[in-house]
Amino acid sequence: MTPDYQLTVDGKDIKISAQLISLTLTDNRGFEADTIEIQLDDSSGLLDIPRKGAKMQVKLGYRHNEQSELVDKGSYTIDEVEHSGAPDTLTIRGKSADMRGSLLKSHEQSYHQVTLGSIIETIAQRNNLTAKVSPDLNAEMIDHIDQANESDAQFLTRLAEQYDAIATVKNDNLLFIAAGQAVSATGQPLPPVKITRQSGDQHRFSIADRQAYAGVIAYWQNEKAARRESVTVQKSESASELTGGDGIKTLRHIYASKATATRAARAMWERIQRGIASFSLTLAQGQPELFPETPVTVTGFKPQIDSTSWILVQVAHTLNGAGYTSSLELEIKHTEQAEITEQKQSV
Repeated sequence: MTPDYQLTVDGKDIKISAQLISLTLTDNRGFEADTIEIQLDDSSGLLDIPRKGAKMQVKLGYRHNEQSELVDKGSYTIDEVEHSGAPDTLTIRGKSADMRGSLLKSHEQSYHQVTLGSIIETIAQRNNLTAKVSPDLNAEMIDHIDQANESDAQFLTRLAEQYDAIATVKNDNLLFIAAGQAVSATGQPLPPVKITRQSGDQHRFSIADRQAYAGVIAYWQNEKAARRESVTVQKSESASELTGGDGIKTLRHIYASKATATRAARAMWERIQRGIASFSLTLAQGQPELFPETPVTVTGFKPQIDSTSWILVQVAHTLNGAGYTSSLELEIKHTEQAEITEQKQSV
């Protein structure tokens, strides 16, 4: 199979096969913008420098025959152009075009007794986007929250951290989905990808003991009973050795209700579990269909690696003279059911 690509700038198909030195496209999770960098050989001096702000559409894949279809990797706004020499080289850099400027404008707004889905819908409409929220998050009731001199991007990031979710914009859709669950915005499971040791030429696995805890405790103020109470989210007895840990992490904030305390503790617990181990892998033959949140299973490595459910958090596609490779960053796909216990104490 021969690696292939297609670039369209402001609707015009650009033919640069002979000049291409390298193309690197990085697909990130959340509001961290996807990026692209293209290096071109301009020793002939015939290349035009594209204008800043131009829209570039990118497709990647392989050419089998004339009917081969490439995978659409989205659109990017050219925000930096560099020409250097000798030899003369033209470098073009861009960021995902969906990260529109309106998301960065500050707003003052309060939300009271509304669902999380309703808040996401309000922000989506304000930015001419279509809201898509995970079903298990859509109906979450919020007593009160303020967006105080925050941009929509900052506010969404804060909400995403509170609910252990991912907020991002893709193809004119504002997505708010549960992190690390390997499901689409509609709640449908994403099909897993199987990768063998033979698929890659480099890998790196690490376990961070400093990230491991046996549970998370959050406190809330019970005004009616005039006492402070707590909820603890901890590993079940069936939790795997890989996601085990010692000690309890205590959240500093005192929450207004049991529900918000439980939600915060569970979100932190799941975030901790995903961060205990990391796994990076470079595929000798790039896979353009891979994107963040895709579940991955691997074989041919150490038993602890092979037995762990993984999920993609970043994919970098690189096309150059050596071929087409994909570099993957993975974290644990949290699957264990947590146990929740309650304690009461006097103020």
